[in-house]
Formats: sequence, structure tokens, C-alpha cells
Amino acid sequence: MPALLAALIVTASGCTGHPAARDASDPAVQRALAVVAHALITTGDYHGPPSGPPAQRPGLVVFVAADLTDGGIAGVARGVEQAARAIGWPLRILDGQGTAQGQTAALGLALALKPADIILGGVDAAGQRAALRKAQAQGISLVGWHSAVRPGPDPNGGLFTNVTTNPAEIARLAASYVIANSDGTAGVVIFTDSEYAIETYKTDVMVSTLKECRRCSVLQVVDAPIVGAQINLPAVVNSLLETYGKRCTYLLAVNGAYITGARVALFGAGVQSDQPPFSVSAGDGDASEFERIRAGDYQQATVAEPLYLQGWQLIDEINRARAGQPPSGYIAPPQLVTHANVPSGAVFDPPSGYRQNYLRIWHG
Repeated sequence: MPALLAALIVTASGCTGHPAARDASDPAVQRALAVVAHALITTGDYHGPPSGPPAQRPGLVVFVAADLTDGGIAGVARGVEQAARAIGWPLRILDGQGTAQGQTAALGLALALKPADIILGGVDAAGQRAALRKAQAQGISLVGWHSAVRPGPDPNGGLFTNVTTNPAEIARLAASYVIANSDGTAGVVIFTDSEYAIETYKTDVMVSTLKECRRCSVLQVVDAPIVGAQINLPAVVNSLLETYGKRCTYLLAVNGAYITGARVALFGAGVQSDQPPFSVSAGDGDASEFERIRAGDYQQATVAEPLYLQGWQLIDEINRARAGQPPSGYIAPPQLVTHANVPSGAVFDPPSGYRQNYLRIWHG
């Protein structure tokens, strides 16, 4: 292993020794080492789009959150609040409370408010087609965050655009970290929620990436709701520990809420926080995840999104829709976060000047 890559992996993991020696001949291990090293020493483009229309007429925007107890959604909502104030638009935030029925009800209330635009915060567009068709019939622009599988326009879902980092990139980063950190020997359990198409897609990419590693194994994919994971996961993880024992060396989740629940089980089972199974999240990078990574408290890494920046982008995309212009096409990259580079704040908020950039676009 090249010295730089070895140093980065040791620094990122905060642990030494693995259950088996590294397979230096496995190309997947070498690729993963390079991916992780590059992710930890490079900074992506977090400036936002270069240009766009000036601020359009004021009009009510309603942000319909799938679940405001989700740290990622709450972070995006705060970014939307900041941007709405900056552009001078009224904003209402509604909480779907983590259920499809609650999200349908919140969308019904949103429609009754007769807004100019609706933002879907983590609400799966495919699961709310009836309500979204009503919105379209009323001439309401729809913009989503994590509301479709991929970033950009989603005509089938009725979205002017969907704001997200590239979910495949998030998934590959998380899986590559596991491969690199384990020296290609990981036994992995993946937690996902099939209620959301984007999480299913991330899971498929993680599974395929891990299967490229000769001595890694995907022991099980656990389909459990993100909502309630903090309460339900302890029993699930206890069962997994009994089933797989020392073969389970990594818990890989599509959302940090699973790790919150897993932590309870691991602590109760007497597993030390610096011993396997190690926990890694493939999104979104909220305050609780950063606290665990900072303290070495049963989580080693996450793949974070710039949540506040994405909130500003959502307002900018609405402004483009109001101006009759196409979406910006801007896609913020994700950031691999480990103990080596964990932010001091509650979210990953890159000091790139994106706020000033959007203010320049809107107000000159």
C-alpha cells in the first residue's frame, strides 16, 4: 500500500488491525483505497451555479417535509428558511411526520394554502402522484429534495427538478470506505428502507460495489423503516449479532438514524466503540452523526451532503421556474466525513461563498 494511502486510511479509521490480512492483489481494494484517499484530500464545487434569473415576484412557498425529526430533512429546511428570507418570499413548513398518510395530509394542507410553489423535502414523488397531479393542475411548481432517484428534472414525477447529490456517488463512497478500512475483508449488513426509491437505488449500488471485493461479503440487507429506526433497531441488531457473530464487521446504513438505534444494541452487548462491527452511513450527515464520529462513538464515517446549500438551491430552482427558465443543472458533490475531517458544526456547510453567489444572482 502506498504510504500516503496507508496514512489516510489509518487516520480515517482511528483503529489498527483487521480480522484478516489485506489482499494486496484485489483490484477492488486498490480502487477503494484510491477513492477514499482522493475523497479526503479534495474539495468539490460548492459555489453553486454561475448565473441565473434575478429574484422573481414574491409568492408563498410551502416546504412539505417527509419527517422533520430526520436530521437531513431538518437541515435542508433550515437552508430553505435562510434562502427564502434572503430572496424575500413567504414560507410555510409542514411536517409529514414520517408516514405516507401524514405526507398525503401535509400535501393536502399545502394545496389548500394555494401556494405558488411546493418543495418536497424527502417526500417520495412516486408515492404521492395523486396529490402532485392536483398541484400541477393548479399550476403549482414542484421541486424536490431526495424526491426521486436521480438529480435533475423528473417529468414522470411531476418535478421541475430534484435536488440531491449523485446517490450512486454517495453509495460508492460509503462502500469504498468499508472496503478500504477493512483491507478488503468486510462482512457487511446493510440497512435500507424500500419505501424510498432513492434509498433502494443507493443500496443496490453499495451491494454491487462490495461484491467487486473478493473477500468482502454482504451478509444481509435489512429492510426496515427509517422512521422508528432508533427504537426498532436495537432488537434487530441484537438478532444480527447472534446470527453472524464475528463475521459481521460493518454495519452500513442509508441513513444515520439506523446507527443511532444500532448504537444502543452494541453498547448493551458490551461491544466497545472501537471494535467491530463498525458503523458507516451513506447519507445525509447530520449533527448526531458528526457527534458520534467526533467522539469515536460507534460510528466511523458518513457521506455528508451540504444541506444548507441544497436548501438555497431549492429556492433558486423555484426562482428559475417562476422566471420560465430551465433548472440550473447544478449538482453539489457529497463529502466523505471521518474522524480526520469531521466538521465542528452541526452540518457540512462548506465555506465556499455559495450564499453570496446566490445573493449576487438574485439581487445583483
